[in-house]
Amino acid sequence: MDNDNNDSNDIFGGLTPGGGDRSARVRLRVLGISYSQIQNGAYALILAQVGGPFRIPVVIGAAEAQAIALKMEGIVPPRPMTHDLFTGLGHAFGIELTEVFIYQFEDGVFYSELTFTDGERTVTLDSRTSDAVAIAMRTGAPIYTTPEILAETGFELEELDPETYADSETALNSDTSGSDAEPETVRTPKLENYTVEELKKTLAKLIDNEEYEEAARVAEIIRRKEGGAES
Repeated sequence: MDNDNNDSNDIFGGLTPGGGDRSARVRLRVLGISYSQIQNGAYALILAQVGGPFRIPVVIGAAEAQAIALKMEGIVPPRPMTHDLFTGLGHAFGIELTEVFIYQFEDGVFYSELTFTDGERTVTLDSRTSDAVAIAMRTGAPIYTTPEILAETGFELEELDPETYADSETALNSDTSGSDAEPETVRTPKLENYTVEELKKTLAKLIDNEEYEEAARVAEIIRRKEGGAES
């Protein structure tokens, strides 16, 4: 149901701060995104505890996975996507995203809030976690959760060397609860055997076809190959 707003000039009109206990929080960062070959269409966003060993797997949709992967790989689509448009709108009106807060986990679903300010007013809006993270990545806003959610849904994983992690993808099993999932490593040897020139041609074609998710994978391989050539 739409929310009527008598003051059409107030972009914050009718919006009120949301809930969520901010008294004790844990900061998170985006570690990676992957997909499972076991369950078609299942994607996992891996959020890592900053300064700690815990990882949280969040099952997300294909469109959101694509948006996050594009930002991770530094790929700029020819036309702005939904999260880019949302971010641009905020900048145009002088609205800043100050933080994302994952405040609840219930029935396998993570609930998040976006907190915005225009310098005078601060409001908090409910959001899907995938959308919240995609926007936070575009604005540089911090991401937080509660210690309870971290304990309930997280799993411990030794910190991986960045080069080692770049050579693999963390794929989740078909369990979407986010609490007992065990990571496994899957590789893409066929793409790895391409030359850099072939990969760049493939990347350009994928971007032209708006296959951004696969383009992000190819861009990652190009980065690893070129990095190896420089060392």
